Amino acid sequence: MQSSPQFQLRFDSLFQPGRGYAFPCDARGCVDLDALSERARNNYLFARAMVGRDLATPAVEVSATALHPLQ
Repeated sequence: MQSSPQFQLRFDSLFQPGRGYAFPCDARGCVDLDALSERARNNYLFARAMVGRDLATPAVEVSATALHPLQ
């Protein structure tokens, strides 16, 4: 049985390649804030506020765990 793909909303740093934030989301990029820990929720809100200043516009991508599931 195969589950549906898992996605993440990724905010990449504008100034430090390889740095940024990623949050679980649906295929449209909607993040379930209630499912996040308090720390992750604060990081998500920070990342949204920093788009265009320190972070690029977020992009939806298939999460790495969906590409390489643990066996």
